[in-house]
Parts: sequence; structure tokens; C-alpha cells
Amino acid sequence: MPTRDPVISKDTAYINDDGEIVRETITRALTGDYDFVNTYIVNVYPDTTAWINDFDNSFNEPYVRLYFSHGGYSDYPVVGVSWEQAMAFSNWRTDFLRKSLGKDGIHIEPYRLPTEAEWEYAARAGKSENKYPWDGDLPMSEDKGCFYANFKPGEGNYTRDGHIITSKVGTYAPNDFGLYDMAGNVSEWTSTAYNESVSRLTSDVNPEYRYDAAVDDPYRMKRKIVRGGSWKDVQHNVRSDLRMWEYQNEQRSYIGFRNVRTRIGFAKGRNK
Repeated sequence: MPTRDPVISKDTAYINDDGEIVRETITRALTGDYDFVNTYIVNVYPDTTAWINDFDNSFNEPYVRLYFSHGGYSDYPVVGVSWEQAMAFSNWRTDFLRKSLGKDGIHIEPYRLPTEAEWEYAARAGKSENKYPWDGDLPMSEDKGCFYANFKPGEGNYTRDGHIITSKVGTYAPNDFGLYDMAGNVSEWTSTAYNESVSRLTSDVNPEYRYDAAVDDPYRMKRKIVRGGSWKDVQHNVRSDLRMWEYQNEQRSYIGFRNVRTRIGFAKGRNK
């Protein structure tokens, strides 16, 4: 009979609760089958199988093998990351910046995901009447609209815009705030939790609804808002006002994220 307790090992790189990347294997005493199966870790790396998981027929496509490793995709949006990974990366990025600035870093506002309201305001470039990140409507013809964003103008027309999947950031013109790909290319995680009755839970002053779901919460409590539509979506789904959701632990080939930071402003003439 062994005199030592058996141990378990799980993952060689992960992000801890403080947003720090830990490059080591977790090894500790095994207390039972439940202990191993339910050890919860937010992985560092994107899910490289996201393409195959979402689209079975992509198995032999070159981008499945190269997207996350080849330099040619360096300026393409990240995909295959969950909401939890995006949040953890934001924490890590904040910590990295603060440490690099030394004592001045304490004053730096943290990187984070935008709220749903912030995202929509930025997408419309402050123009509440805009349906899309550009002025005017989008032509309803299948062969138009691809000058504006990377999306699917008609059923099956993935390549009509010249891109079978994602496109390089900057391929299409930015909106009036100078932001690229606020419609199409990849949908984007927000910090906002999804709830069918959210209008009754928030105010117009700060319409934000957050819920940090626990590991053992019901799955429906783990839904987060994604915005913008993606390369696989039709015209309607890239509107700036359209709300969609995904489970916070899912990694999709059409969902990415962008970081924001709160800017601390001063009265006119006092900017520093």
C-alpha cells in the first residue's frame, strides 16, 4: 500500500484570481474524483479548436492550424477566448502596465471590458440615430455593404466581401470615433450580464447590469452580452442596437473582445 497520498496535476499555465499568469503545474493531494473534475481554472491560451467546434467542415482549412501561431495573423482579432479569459487578461494587462510605470502606476485606471451601454455609444460614435457605426443605412442588396464591414450579406455569401473568416484590423474604415470593426469581423464581449428583464433592473443614468456568476450557479446565470455581430452574421445582426448573448465560459471562433479604460477628465483649461 502506498504511504503517500496520490496527487493530481492540472494545466501548465493559467490565470489566477488576481489576473496573474502562473506558468506551473498544479499538483496537490487528491481528495476524490469530484475534486479533480471540479478544479476550476481560467486558461491563458485561446481555444485552438474553436473553428472546428463551431464549423465541422473547417477541419482541413489552413487557418485552423495557423491562426493562433503564424505571424501573418498578428493583426487579426483574437477569437476562441471566453468572457472569463477576457476579464482575466484585462486584469493581467492592468497589472503589467502599473508595474512597468513604477510608482506612477498606482494612478492608472484599470483595463476592463466595456459595459453594453459604453459599447453601443462608442459604436454609434455618439449619434443615437445611427443604426450602424457609419452614417446612413446599409443597402439591402446582397452585393453591397461589404465596403463597410466584414459580414455575410446573404445566405452562404461568406466570401462576397473577400474574407472567408475574420479580416485584418483596419481593413475597413473606422467610425467617427476612430474605432475599427464596431460592426462585423468579430462579436465582442461586454461586462454586462444578460437578463430578459434588464430594463427593470437598471436606470437610464447608468444602464449597467452585472452579475459575477459562481462556478455552481445555474447555467442561465452565466450569460453575458456580446455586441457588434461577426463575419458569419447577416446584415441585421451587425446593427449597433442588436443584443446577443453567450455563456461566459464558451470560446467561439466569432467572438473576441477589446479593452477600455476610464479617462479621468478635468475642467477646460486644467487638462494635464
